[in-house]
Amino acid sequence: MDVWYVSYGSNICEDRFLCYIFGDTPKGSSLKERGCTDKTAPKRSEMAELPYPLYFAKERSKWGDGGVAFIGDSPVEKERTLARKYLITSEQFLEVVAQENNQPGLQVDLQQVIRMGRQMVTDGWYGSIVYLGEKDGSPMFTFTANTPMDQTTCNKPSAAYLSMIARGLKELGLTDGEIVAYFLGKSGIAGQFSAATLAAYIEEE
Repeated sequence: MDVWYVSYGSNICEDRFLCYIFGDTPKGSSLKERGCTDKTAPKRSEMAELPYPLYFAKERSKWGDGGVAFIGDSPVEKERTLARKYLITSEQFLEVVAQENNQPGLQVDLQQVIRMGRQMVTDGWYGSIVYLGEKDGSPMFTFTANTPMDQTTCNKPSAAYLSMIARGLKELGLTDGEIVAYFLGKSGIAGQFSAATLAAYIEEE
């Protein structure tokens, strides 16, 4: 079965996401990803928008000191989180989830996730899979934190992490100015960075 994996963080950048498929170390990260058993590239890739709030949390990751991206646990009217969806096999998707949570061999019944709408599958940082509906006959999924957003302390992301997301947003056609404006409204960034600082990170990408 093919599914759409919908990414709103660093995997918006196609080269970064392909490290999860092929097995490689993305620019700015300290960790080589294991890759998937099936190393077939995504069949399609498209821009997407999610009606969920985007925020940055946690203190340190493979990107260094700073938070990483999550979405809130419920849709919020007028919220707009930019994303990129990749059409891959369900087996590849589950291996991506396993890599994100450092849980090799993770088994999940995606039909049950569809029925429930959202399901906690591990205790990792991205332990909850969210069903986002269908596109062209294939289900769409993303993953986020188990802890509700309102119980989480936001933290500003590292320059390397922000630069990778910016690179992906540029691939989707956004200008530098549009990316800065987008970032400035997000929890964990708002009040932590100036527009000039963000613009410098984006230019370094």
